Amino acid sequence: MREPLLPVPNTALAALVLVIILLAHSIYKDYQGFLMLGPGGTPSTFSGYLRITFLRLFVIRNPYDPTSLPMIMRPEPGFLSTRPDPLPYRSGPRPIVTGIAPQRQVTQRAAGSQFTMLASRIRAMALEHPSGLRLGTSCFEKHGTGLFSKWPQNRTCNGEICHAHPSDGSLHMTLHPQDARLVLERGWGERHPLAKGGWLTRFVPSCFVMVYAPRDADEVEVVMDIVRCAIWWVGGQSLPDSGETKPYDHPVLSSSHAKLSHS
Repeated sequence: MREPLLPVPNTALAALVLVIILLAHSIYKDYQGFLMLGPGGTPSTFSGYLRITFLRLFVIRNPYDPTSLPMIMRPEPGFLSTRPDPLPYRSGPRPIVTGIAPQRQVTQRAAGSQFTMLASRIRAMALEHPSGLRLGTSCFEKHGTGLFSKWPQNRTCNGEICHAHPSDGSLHMTLHPQDARLVLERGWGERHPLAKGGWLTRFVPSCFVMVYAPRDADEVEVVMDIVRCAIWWVGGQSLPDSGETKPYDHPVLSSSHAKLSHS
């Protein structure tokens, strides 16, 4: 007479089910965190989330570490570095920033009045200089308002100079490598996670930075000064504090400049 078969131990099966449950919970929380960042350059869908999850494999390791100046540009200075007092240091700690697309501040967000002031200043700048600047829907964000150069010297997304985020008050913009370095070193911003150059330029330029939200009126002035740097870099226009527009004749706005924009 054959002995009855003993039940197969289900410890391994139970462990597998537990792992699947924990993994599903972790993915769900991560997906909800992605949705909480609000609309951005990536659709707020699960397929958009999967795309961002894949791109996490290629993000820069240290967003505060500036990119090096390409050999084709040396020793060409940036817009800020030619001034006697280039940029003040930002007081206090940096805000906590998360996400890729969208990338947002989760602390030290701008008050509504500060963002209104910032957005008004950017809009006024475009209206004061219609020959070189225009407003339009952000090419990077796919919504919201962006500031564009009508005659871009450096390739960005349709000549976009910058855009501001109503949800937190921060901005994204493209800067000369030395200006980006100064912005990072003085505490005013950080590199976008995908700003590595190479094939990732299909998403953002190699000197694409987040500039932190201004916390008061004085910081709005500093941020607008950085916006002027982006206008010079992307559009080749120098906008002094007086508001007078003039072309900035600089060797960096040449064929070598175009090479960098494609790198």
